Amino acid sequence: MTGPVFVDTNVIVYRYDTRVPAKQSRADDWLKLVWSSRSGRLSFQVLQEFYATTTRELRPAMAAVEAQRIVRGLAAWRPVPIDLPVLERAWFLEERFALSWWDALIVSAAQGCECRVLLTEDLQHGQEFDMVQVIDPFAFTDRTPRQILDALS
Repeated sequence: MTGPVFVDTNVIVYRYDTRVPAKQSRADDWLKLVWSSRSGRLSFQVLQEFYATTTRELRPAMAAVEAQRIVRGLAAWRPVPIDLPVLERAWFLEERFALSWWDALIVSAAQGCECRVLLTEDLQHGQEFDMVQVIDPFAFTDRTPRQILDALS
């Protein structure tokens, strides 16, 4: 395995989105792997986005109490706070790679917790940001998440 794996909001949301069964199943596979290996990482931005998305945008909407329970559980992954060093690194990444502000914050947080892998469908699969490589968790469904991560080692 490649060490800590940063998980973006969309992966966690799909785990609970029954409208897209294939993505729900794949997100579940990824989350089981990072939970069992204790390699999952995220930021407070991800937790905030998850709560807002699942309670306000998901159809049917998740009950607030359920979303809160999930956020509290994910807090075991030691969320990265969005502090000044994360902001400054994000400003640099935003300009250097022409990223949206929100994507730059995600990449900056992943770098801040020394992740080599960023699971997201919001950036180009295979793209590298210094030591962080983007993996689209919904691509390459012919391989297990473990096989995908092992191939990076």
